[in-house]
Amino acid sequence: MRISVISYDFWDYDQYIVEALCRKGIDAHHIKITSVTHSGFEERVINAISKTFLKKNLKKEKRKQYVLDSLEKLGHQDQILVLNPDTFDLPTLKKIRESTDVMITYLYDNLDRVPVECEKLNLFDTIFSFDDSDIEKYGFRKLTNYIYLPFMPKEQQNPQMDLFYITSYDNRRVALIKRLAKKLMEMRMKFQIMIIGKKSWKHQLKNILVKIPENVFLVFSLKKVSHKQLPHYYMNSKILLDLMREGQYGLSFRVFEAMALEKKIITDNGSIKNYDFYNPNNILVLNEDISNINASFFETPYEKVPEDIYNAYTLDHWVTKVFKLST
Repeated sequence: MRISVISYDFWDYDQYIVEALCRKGIDAHHIKITSVTHSGFEERVINAISKTFLKKNLKKEKRKQYVLDSLEKLGHQDQILVLNPDTFDLPTLKKIRESTDVMITYLYDNLDRVPVECEKLNLFDTIFSFDDSDIEKYGFRKLTNYIYLPFMPKEQQNPQMDLFYITSYDNRRVALIKRLAKKLMEMRMKFQIMIIGKKSWKHQLKNILVKIPENVFLVFSLKKVSHKQLPHYYMNSKILLDLMREGQYGLSFRVFEAMALEKKIITDNGSIKNYDFYNPNNILVLNEDISNINASFFETPYEKVPEDIYNAYTLDHWVTKVFKLST
């Protein structure tokens, strides 16, 4: 069987899908759009001029052509999984459709936040979504994110932090983080929070004049943290924090990373209570005024997730379901 995965893969999650398929003996390939960038300063300038005066993004055109050229080299595919379908225009998606017997998409975002036209969605044989509101409204197939990390029992870890959180910059999140940080400092917890994004430089300047307690590490950064480094940060903390973006209802990858590393999690996503792995001893759902954070949640031990429930969220199970593979 020949399968291709087409995606931007900003956070390097999608490559794990291809690796899982290859382990099953499938001829799988990843067409990663972000691998196509400007060749140099001159090309950046030309593209800037084109966007300004011709309303045409040459980098996007270059990336679309890269996808089509890659498929031509690979030959006809039995199945193609397109992630981020909103990034392609209709003619490009039609050409991708011609290269496969089955075309599938998984929507990482809900349609309110990242719209995808009906004409595009109609090209797919199956549409998966992790967003309950879109599933109910449009009849998409329910699918969560997956556990991609190797299982690492808590007994093999020695965390030095009470709580860790890394996130892209978002006004809602930052406002909540400030309240949480104050609460955690009052509880004398040792925590590390990393906020990544272009707007972070303003906070970097502010924090130069602010004295941060020794047990607190609050980092605003423009530079993206390598995906391979994340497990190191996770394993050094007892609890992971997960805060929603505005309009988000599905579960983020943070939840499944926490399961793989047997970490407790604090979240403001109330929908997590609807899942079979939910255990109030392991998962604290914040109330509106965050008054339910207490020391006992940090002190009580993690309770293991039953093996059959854990296995249902692994990447191996995910690819089997998405591509209808035999178990």
